[in-house]
Amino acid sequence: MDMIESMTVGVLATNCYLLLCDNTHESLIIDPGFSVEEANAVLEKIRRSRAKVKYIVNTHGHFDHISGNSLLKDALKAEILIHKDDACMLTDPHRNLSYMLGLAISSPKPDRLLEDGEKIEVGELQLIVMHTPGHTEGSISLYWEAENAVFTGDTLFAGSVGRTDLPGASLQKLLKSLNDRLLKLPDETIVYPGHGGKTTIGRERRTNPFLNL
Repeated sequence: MDMIESMTVGVLATNCYLLLCDNTHESLIIDPGFSVEEANAVLEKIRRSRAKVKYIVNTHGHFDHISGNSLLKDALKAEILIHKDDACMLTDPHRNLSYMLGLAISSPKPDRLLEDGEKIEVGELQLIVMHTPGHTEGSISLYWEAENAVFTGDTLFAGSVGRTDLPGASLQKLLKSLNDRLLKLPDETIVYPGHGGKTTIGRERRTNPFLNL
């Protein structure tokens, strides 16, 4: 059985996900927002799972989702993937907002720029890139149809949605992403958000007070 392992990391309690193809042990990491102090624990968890990390995928370019990119790339030689509209945020502490906390977090440049509808494959595992702008211009969600799962970054949370009061954000675009893209997924789809606990599309459709239904 393919594996999804969640680790809560960093100063803003970001959900970092390890996805592993059980047959090949090829894997990818979503949103490694961990600190230098947490790096050894994350790497040890990867080693214990015998994961061969092929990709580091950022759902968007904010510092709390990219701060571990450099450490992981150095240690594992994995490729960094991000949507083309957020690529400039990786290397710019002002654009990735780390400067707001007095930090200067940056990442290596991306190895691959993602676009809507593109497929990311590791072993027998396949994710479909859904461009879901609003929280940032290049925010993406990653749909794993075989496992009825979607990784929504900071677009959709359990009982809430992503902030739109930050530079580059748009409430209008966020609502369009939610209603035209994420809420089109089956109700049983499990939502793995960038922060907080998991939920389902159906539950959010019924109970999320922020959705413009």
